[in-house]
Amino acid sequence: MKKVAIITGSTRGIGRSIALHLGQLDYQVVVNGTKQDLVDEVLQDIERTGGVAMGFVANMAVPIAVTKMVDAVMTKFGRIDVLIHNAGNLHDQKCLRMTDEEWQSVLDVHLNGAFYSIRRVLPYMKESGGDIVLMTSTAGLGGSIGQVNYSAAKAGILGMTWTLAVELKRYNIRVNAISPAALTDMTRPVIEHIKNKYASKNEPFPEFWKVGETDDVARFVGGLLAQQDADLTGEIFGVNGPKVTRWQKPIPIFTENSIDAFFSTWQSRKGSE
Repeated sequence: MKKVAIITGSTRGIGRSIALHLGQLDYQVVVNGTKQDLVDEVLQDIERTGGVAMGFVANMAVPIAVTKMVDAVMTKFGRIDVLIHNAGNLHDQKCLRMTDEEWQSVLDVHLNGAFYSIRRVLPYMKESGGDIVLMTSTAGLGGSIGQVNYSAAKAGILGMTWTLAVELKRYNIRVNAISPAALTDMTRPVIEHIKNKYASKNEPFPEFWKVGETDDVARFVGGLLAQQDADLTGEIFGVNGPKVTRWQKPIPIFTENSIDAFFSTWQSRKGSE
């Protein structure tokens, strides 16, 4: 029987590319977004190439909407094998000027939305195993000025990935995260701003900001899901074009120093830099 994959936030960008790609790989695809016309467009694209799909309009920040979506998927397909939480939003602002609403909105969609969707698919997924793929970011891995809300949400995804990978392994459910670098509606304004900034200074555009395409991320997701290794879980992958980076968990550096000795050593090190 064909596997069923739910992709949240799949009406444009990376999510759309993943939905189209999995449709071509013979998955039954659940397309999600907040606008019916955009959901319908992706459905038509999948069905035009012979794929099977259903659409559901739901805001991942609203628990009851997520519940209704999962119930509808089970009614139509009777199973859920893959959950890819890709839904996201941005409200960039320096912390000093960020409103409570801008903070909450981003955490609600990225982080709370991940929990709501995971919690609701688990009762069905744990019977036969499956895959959960979450989207993080270098903002969560290393911080990003002007994105304290986004960085916090994406850092939260790391903890969620590492925790659930261990917690759900007994059910043969793998949990991995991807930090994608691709040109999308969300990243294009930032990249264009940076490109203009360096052009105005007659400086070369940094290699870091030369990002790949959404289809590259989709191909990686397809390859990840195709792997049969049960130990391929709890991993964080960076995907930029054809390049893949495997991020490791932070590693503690143990020291036998006392508190006073630690800070004395720290000051000495800072003075020598």
